[in-house]
Amino acid sequence: MTQDEVEKYINQLAFSGAEEFLNKYEEGAKDTGIIGHFGLGFYSAFMVASTVEIITKSYKDEPAAHWTCDGSPNFTLEAADKTDRGTEIILHIADDSLEFLEENRISGLLAKYNKFMPVPIKFGMKTETLPKPEDAKEEDPAPTQEVDNIINNPEPAWTKQPADLEDEDYKNFYQELYPSQFDEPLFNIHLNVDYPFNLTGILYFPKLGQDMNMQKDRIQLYQNQVFVTDNVEGIVPDFLTMLRGVIDSPDIPLNVSRSYLQADGAVKKISGYISRKVADKLKSLFNSDRADFEKKWNDIKLVIEYGMLSEDKFFEKADKFALYPTVDDSYFTWEELEAKIKDNQTDKDGKMVVLYASDKDAQHSYIESAKAKGYEVLLLDTPIVPHLIQKLETSKENVSFVRVDGDHINNLIKKEEEEISKLSDDEMETVKTTITEAIGTTSYTVQVEAMDSNAAPFIITQPEFMRRMKEMQQTGGGGGMNMFGNMPEMYNLVVNGNHALVSEILNADSEDTKKRLITQSFDLAKLSQNLLKGEELTSFIKRSYEMIK
Repeated sequence: MTQDEVEKYINQLAFSGAEEFLNKYEEGAKDTGIIGHFGLGFYSAFMVASTVEIITKSYKDEPAAHWTCDGSPNFTLEAADKTDRGTEIILHIADDSLEFLEENRISGLLAKYNKFMPVPIKFGMKTETLPKPEDAKEEDPAPTQEVDNIINNPEPAWTKQPADLEDEDYKNFYQELYPSQFDEPLFNIHLNVDYPFNLTGILYFPKLGQDMNMQKDRIQLYQNQVFVTDNVEGIVPDFLTMLRGVIDSPDIPLNVSRSYLQADGAVKKISGYISRKVADKLKSLFNSDRADFEKKWNDIKLVIEYGMLSEDKFFEKADKFALYPTVDDSYFTWEELEAKIKDNQTDKDGKMVVLYASDKDAQHSYIESAKAKGYEVLLLDTPIVPHLIQKLETSKENVSFVRVDGDHINNLIKKEEEEISKLSDDEMETVKTTITEAIGTTSYTVQVEAMDSNAAPFIITQPEFMRRMKEMQQTGGGGGMNMFGNMPEMYNLVVNGNHALVSEILNADSEDTKKRLITQSFDLAKLSQNLLKGEELTSFIKRSYEMIK
């Protein structure tokens, strides 16, 4: 710069001359973009420096300029003896900022904020090993040379065209972004659009666990290859913040609130584009290699289910690739699932009932009862399943989801035919009263039903509606569902009136015998649901040993 240009672009604090400067000195400069304006941006140097010097020589035939300032309105501007074109900026670090003279501190900041700057950044020198000469002996050390230590990659993968990159390039770039991450990503999505906004980037699907909160703050936001933040809420759709990677756009406003971002027209378009691009990629992967997609389902399902729940447009697109796995490791799309179960799992009122389990081991006996009827049982085990099935029930016609342990299997999918009771109405009422008094707890509602005589005599179930509302509240249901989260656990004790044990209880010759049979059967039912703990479990074990003496 000349002295006049230093006066204009540096001394006039917050002067909005950056665009003028670029237009004047760079052909096509409007396309390069710029973060902020020269004035305040440059004066941020005084956050760590007590004095700043600029020594600069223009390409024009004018003397070099030497500018010095201590951060106050006072400065000096005089001629300098610099002869070669260019600019040097010298920061005299303040006493309270001496940490910024430490090599590790500087290299850490450079790696975080300037790792992909579009111009090479030299930070000292490094030693480079050269090939040995052909006539060198084996014991001779390899020659070395000192070279510039370039700490950044000016041409990162996201700045290139997808056609110019191989799978290995994407994997290498992932390691460059996350050097401490040893797992390879499952697949990537390359973003590249220049109308109606500018956006480039690469998103990666990592192997995800079940904890939604742990996965966030891993996507890095850049503006013209300058790092801005790794908090992309309001820019990237919320369900995709669990992914990793980079997005770069000059059209995203900086340093504004999330509410502003959500209202900004350009940001809305960017967010919608990213969501659509991800959906298209998932559909393509499903169509091209379904077997591989099914293998990866457990690692990506949380993102997809969250997207289906939070965005209607994504929900519609996901209908073509979202999978519904069964407890037997079969995978169905919704269309396939409907064709598979509609005939057998439609109840007497014409509603298709989708049975599901959340834990194959804990709900094993209930699953087996359903399979004995020829029913398919889905395995839905992510934290947001209660919300997702609520969404599916309101979006699909005449469909109901019921967890497989929500009731006795005959009640889960009620058909026209009914079991004939071996007990009279009076006997059923007597059994109900006797068992209610014997178990002595208000947390269980006793219901006596006519079921297959081979079915279990006592079955504990939890009403679908109450359990689902409590689970939704625990995972962020909010609103009126808070009342369910504060309610105690409630269960049904379903008694099979046709089982021989119930007749034995009814006809027992003493109250002690009745009590013992009921208590033991009740504890077995609780044990099957992992509800028998503490003192009750100890008593059950002791009683069981006494019974087999």
